Amino acid sequence: MKNLIVQKYGGSSVADSIKLKKVAEKVSGRIKKNFKLVVVVSAMGKTTDNLIKLSKEVSNNPVPRELDMLLTTGEQVSASLLAIALNDIGIKSKSLNAFQAEILTTGDFNQARIKNLKIKKIRNLLKEFDALIITGFQGITEEGEITTLGRGGSDTSAVALAAALGAKCEIYSDVAGIYSTDPRLHPAAKKLKYITYDEMLEMSSLGAKVLHSRSVEIAKKYGITIYCGSTFSDEEGSFVMKKNIEQPVVSGLSVMDNQTQVTLSNLPLDFTLVHQIFEKVAKEGLNVDMISIISNSGLNISFTVIEDKKTHVSKALSQILKGMKGFNIDYSSGYSKISIVGIGMKSSSGVASQYFMALKDIPVKLVTTSEIKISCLVEEKYKDKAVKSLISTFEL
Repeated sequence: MKNLIVQKYGGSSVADSIKLKKVAEKVSGRIKKNFKLVVVVSAMGKTTDNLIKLSKEVSNNPVPRELDMLLTTGEQVSASLLAIALNDIGIKSKSLNAFQAEILTTGDFNQARIKNLKIKKIRNLLKEFDALIITGFQGITEEGEITTLGRGGSDTSAVALAAALGAKCEIYSDVAGIYSTDPRLHPAAKKLKYITYDEMLEMSSLGAKVLHSRSVEIAKKYGITIYCGSTFSDEEGSFVMKKNIEQPVVSGLSVMDNQTQVTLSNLPLDFTLVHQIFEKVAKEGLNVDMISIISNSGLNISFTVIEDKKTHVSKALSQILKGMKGFNIDYSSGYSKISIVGIGMKSSSGVASQYFMALKDIPVKLVTTSEIKISCLVEEKYKDKAVKSLISTFEL
């Protein structure tokens, strides 16, 4: 269908009735220019957080299936209210939840993945309606169970719909695009007009809260350019695409706080044990990062985890290393991971030298790299100094 756009509006964009009406005006403006719209919405403001909090007041360990049943109510409120607002200003609109839109997912409650989109119904409805308002973040299994896609899942809903419908994809929030670093913390951060899928994936995985990483994966797979802009201004936003037309060496910087360094020293020189350790950690659903392995007379292994997962990691390691003697385990908390990302790092020399020169006065605990990323672990007390120095060095 020509002139079809998928738009997504985040929770801050639909936080109250006044903002919902402004979104309705924005949608109406596009429709008056002869476009048809599929609009994906998140829950209003902090609704999801409040629903999670409410569930924890009832149970310390909510049943995942019931938690999804609860959380999906938030998007349904947003979708119906936006449809009401649009119809009120003469835009023929209809809201659909995941069941009605037939967004099929896996049965992994709280972290489902989209399997299929039955878009025939959506295409037929677009013949009758100017705008379809679809609940983001949620899906339904073939057995009829309601699921959620994990935090940030509305981005994934929007990009998946754009890919299935062959439409353009626009994602709106209260920020006017994608910045070199968090503009809320660093007001002088540069706005990026273009950023590649790979750069955005790295930044998302490193803590940048712009786009959900799975949405970028889908965009990369199907060649969908994502436009990220502000709901409340006409300022030009940013484009996530295959190539970065501007080709900077370093595009962005991200920070992840609350990191714990886990160090196992004097382990037996047995790499089967390494496999067993990380296999056990993976089976417990724990994500580890910044892995360093040094083998001399014995094995020394370091990696990082989020601080609130320290107890779970400790339990997993105790089970694997039960009965073993002579080794040590140290858990050091209060760290931040600081990363720079840039597709230009593939072809430019001297980036690592500049990076470490910028951090010459800061004790660095761990370092990991990829073709387009350098990350280091520092104590949180050095975070601001490190970030300022890197921003200055790479003109971010």
